[in-house]
Amino acid sequence: MEQATLARRTDDLRLNEEEIRLLAQIASGVTADVAARKLELSARTLRRRLRTICDRLEVNTPIEAVVWAARRQLI
Repeated sequence: MEQATLARRTDDLRLNEEEIRLLAQIASGVTADVAARKLELSARTLRRRLRTICDRLEVNTPIEAVVWAARRQLI
């Protein structure tokens, strides 16, 4: 893989602070509804954002996204 392609792919996978907080809430074991309340989001918005994160990271579940973030010491 070319260096430029690799760099672009890495940049595409960066999570913003809000996404990291969202994954940290899920990692703490709370339900999506509780996490949504804590983050002042609707449950639907939280689920949609989780799906967006999963799609961008190319994982199938929010738990896989949490593992991805934990392995990179983001949470």
